[in-house]
Amino acid sequence: MRDVSRRSAGRTKSDKPNPIDAHVGSRVRLRRTLLGMSQEKLGDAIGLTFQQVQKYERGANRIGASRLFKLSQVLDVPVSFFFDDMPAEAAAAAVDDDEAGGGGFEERSVTCEPDPMAKRETLELVRAYYRINDPSVRKQLFQMTKTLGDSSQNEH
Repeated sequence: MRDVSRRSAGRTKSDKPNPIDAHVGSRVRLRRTLLGMSQEKLGDAIGLTFQQVQKYERGANRIGASRLFKLSQVLDVPVSFFFDDMPAEAAAAAVDDDEAGGGGFEERSVTCEPDPMAKRETLELVRAYYRINDPSVRKQLFQMTKTLGDSSQNEH
């Protein structure tokens, strides 16, 4: 029998996702997109619907340990990949909750700056870059992009 009292200590529909769940979900999305895999294909590989994959990627649903392990296998990354580059605020929120006696059931929303590496534009750019077959053309494009980025930084 499930403990119903635990459910009341969790999020309501209006609450924002736990920052750690959101980060892990964004890392799932990052890797899936870099592989050129659709949410539907990923869902099929782990036995879920694409809607469930969407919820994981948004951080709306928490990914359990066994499912995270399966995702690491399907996406060909170590489990630690999903926690890499976690904003300090997200990690601190988890520590603060534990110290406050929340026992992991109380969640707090933390505002984090969006990771530019998780943006669709960035992912599409990286995938397009690696579709360039000629290494010298790729290198020239890389140098040009760095130069343009540096010049726009100097303008500000």
